[in-house]
Amino acid sequence: MGRLFAVVVAVIALVSAAIFALHIWWLPPDISVHGGGIDRQLNETMVVAGVLFVLAQLALAAFVWRAGEKQQPRPVKVFPGGATPMVVVATVLVGFEILVLTFVGSKLWAGVYQTLPAPGSLQIEVQAEQFAFYFRYAGKDGKFGGMHPELMNDATENFFGLDPANDTTARDDIVVASLVIPVDQPILLQMHAKDVNHSFYVPELRIQQDFVPGMVIPLHFTATIPGKYELVCTQLCGLGHYNMRAYVEVKTAADFSQWLKQKEAEQ
Repeated sequence: MGRLFAVVVAVIALVSAAIFALHIWWLPPDISVHGGGIDRQLNETMVVAGVLFVLAQLALAAFVWRAGEKQQPRPVKVFPGGATPMVVVATVLVGFEILVLTFVGSKLWAGVYQTLPAPGSLQIEVQAEQFAFYFRYAGKDGKFGGMHPELMNDATENFFGLDPANDTTARDDIVVASLVIPVDQPILLQMHAKDVNHSFYVPELRIQQDFVPGMVIPLHFTATIPGKYELVCTQLCGLGHYNMRAYVEVKTAADFSQWLKQKEAEQ
C-alpha cells in the first residue's frame, strides 16, 4: 500500500502541474490596459509555487516508496540537529519566495489601486445594494446631483437618493442597471454601498474591488475590447447574493455616444 500511495501522490502532483501549465482551466481573455501585467505576475507566481509544489510532492513520494520496501528493518538515522534545521530552512525558503513575489507585484498593484486616474476619465457613480448594481452618469450639464440617503427608495427607483425637485443638477442624471462604457477611454468609478459589503468583480477586466458602507471607493481602468461581460458580487451579502450580477457593455466611441444621447433624450 505504501508504494501505491507514493505513485498516487506523484501522479496527482504531475497532473495538477500539467493542468496549470497547459492553461486547461484558466482566466478568460484580458480586455484591460493593466491586465497584461497582472497575467504575467500570475504566471510567475504559478511557476515558482508550482515548481516548489512538484518537488515537495515528488520528494514525499520518494520517501514513501522507500519506506514501503519489503526488507529487514534498518536502523533509524537521525538528521543532524533533529527536525529544527529542516523546519528553519523550509520557513526561510517559503518566506523568501513570498517576499520576492510581493515586491515584484507591488508596483503593478499600486499602478491599479494607488495612482490617480488619467485626466479626462469618464466618471460614473456605482451603487451596490442587496442584490443589484446601479450606475449613474452625469447628464448634459456634466454635473452629478447630490445624494440624500433619506431619499433612497427602491420602490420609486430613486436608488441614489436624488432630489430633482430642489436640485437642478440631479434632473438630467442618467441611472441604469448596466455599466456601459466606451472602449479605449479611461474610466473612473466612484463606488458606494447602500447596506452591507459587496464586491465589483469582472474577470475580463482583471478587477476585483470591495464596496464598503460609508466609504466612497474610487476605481479606475481602461477597457480595450468591445463586448458584453458579466459583473458579479463576490462578497457573501445575504440570501440573494447568488443572483447579484449585472453586465459591463464596452462599446465603440460612436456607439457609446449614441447610447448616451438616447438616454439623455429619455430623461
